[in-house]
Amino acid sequence: MPPAVRLLAIARAVNQLGAFTLPFLAVVLTVELGASLPVASLVLALFGVATIPSRLVGGQLADRLGRKRTIVIGLVGCAIAQILIALAQDLWSAVAAVALLGLMFEIYEPPSQAVVADLTQPANRPAAYILFGAVMGTAAVAAGLLASLVSHWNLRWLFAIDAATCLACAALIAAALPRHTRTPKTEPERVPEVGGSPWRDQRLLILLATGTAFAVLYLQLTTTLPLTLLQRDLPASSAGIVLSASAITLVVGQRLLRARMLRGLDTFRVMTLGYALLGAGLLANGFARSLSTFVGAAALWSLGQLILLGHTQAIVASVAPEHLRARYLAAYGVSWGVAGTIAPLVGIQLLAASGPATLWTACALTAATLALLQPTIRRQLTQTTQSRRSTSGSRTRPAA
Repeated sequence: MPPAVRLLAIARAVNQLGAFTLPFLAVVLTVELGASLPVASLVLALFGVATIPSRLVGGQLADRLGRKRTIVIGLVGCAIAQILIALAQDLWSAVAAVALLGLMFEIYEPPSQAVVADLTQPANRPAAYILFGAVMGTAAVAAGLLASLVSHWNLRWLFAIDAATCLACAALIAAALPRHTRTPKTEPERVPEVGGSPWRDQRLLILLATGTAFAVLYLQLTTTLPLTLLQRDLPASSAGIVLSASAITLVVGQRLLRARMLRGLDTFRVMTLGYALLGAGLLANGFARSLSTFVGAAALWSLGQLILLGHTQAIVASVAPEHLRARYLAAYGVSWGVAGTIAPLVGIQLLAASGPATLWTACALTAATLALLQPTIRRQLTQTTQSRRSTSGSRTRPAA
């Protein structure tokens, strides 16, 4: 990777050391602050709603203030919110802190993703995003073990540790990341933008719809999986062990994904494989009763996540005009805010009403549907791109 991308990966790895707080947020709300499961689901939904403007603000700031400044602003804001959660003495103060965390939480994502896209060629972007995820996965191994140990003592310390790592990451970015990360060697724009707005690009809207469905599934693993473990009579600390197993899989899986078989497949066939692995792991969550079975399930859904996260970001970056790349990535990132609102409301309510088997079977069926839709999505994106090229050519053709 280019030096700036390597630096960003190292900084995010530092941040990842304390980034295991969200899976324990529902536990803190219910166990320590006395919230019921329905109330906890509403608080987590509030967090999801708050992340929607957070992403959009991050994209706007990245294109106006620069990648570096925006990343630092987002990380410092996250640290302040995490400290407030750790110090919360009642449910309402925790709710306010959770809302603030949501508003800050996604600001640094669009500029971080844009830095990777700025400095890599299209053919290398999936590998760059996957490798970026694997570096963060290495730190997540230690983070999961740390979370498992600290959760035996006091869950609030997890939020204090996360705040400290956010500040350390911000300091590293401020000191060492170049102010200008765009390179003049990036590929020329192949398709002109429409009106300068990502919201008018039909390709992005297609990706946004499927990305939201994927994000809903992904977020079940940080909202309802810890509660599922509790329902299976496993201690809260087991969530840290399962997530550590997931992180190890991300590291090992990054090497497996270099296999010739995967390199010979096009992007959307690889995406189909990713959804199949994700669905198998989610289905296993619904019927697992021992910690070892949950760990085995984590290996499956983590491989699926690794494939899907790397390739979806690369697809979005490839359809975006270079000067609007951060805004496209931010617009696509709205899927996570929408999913953050839907996932806890649907997931926790379904878990409380019908139990783990129903919840995770529904998730697996959704993943299977997304796998079957990939050929259709590829066809729609290709047709829309060709139509835009044709329209652009007719507008610029000189008169006879």
